[in-house]
Amino acid sequence: MVGLGNPGGEYAATRHNAGYLVVDELARRHGYARAKRGYSGRFAAGLLGGRTVGLLIPTTFMNDSGRSVAAALRDLRLGQQALLVVHDHIDLPFGRVRLTQGGGHGGHNGIRSIFELVGRDFDHVRMGVGRPASTDPDVVADYVLGRFAESRAEVDDLVRRAADAVELWAAEGIEAAMNTVNAR
Repeated sequence: MVGLGNPGGEYAATRHNAGYLVVDELARRHGYARAKRGYSGRFAAGLLGGRTVGLLIPTTFMNDSGRSVAAALRDLRLGQQALLVVHDHIDLPFGRVRLTQGGGHGGHNGIRSIFELVGRDFDHVRMGVGRPASTDPDVVADYVLGRFAESRAEVDDLVRRAADAVELWAAEGIEAAMNTVNAR
């Protein structure tokens, strides 16, 4: 399971780092050991939903996330079908969580990078962060790299529900998890 974001303190509380927040929440909930450096990221493995699940936070910048993900899959001898990527999604209203199989990158540079180096056949937890009024690429980039405008409680709720979706995915598989999460 990979949570996407950008390294560095200046990005810590930004919309684009929503995936990092979910990995941290899951590691805390399930008592994962401190993440070790590896795969151009931070990696820890532990039990989640009755199975061993690796949690990866790439420490590459977003547009190079595929390098980290490809290295982990190669070393762990896993195919892309075993992969779940958690990321921000501007085409969903803030607070919405959706589980999907495959699909497009929707302009998300982290997902585009994974497509290029790993393929498209993996599952997603898409976290709605809303969209700015403008479609200008510079405005969109500033928006996703900006801090959440919502309250800390609202952001915490979004992270908690995305982590719940990952737990369902691990315990019950993608179909059952999609039926539960996407029906909400």
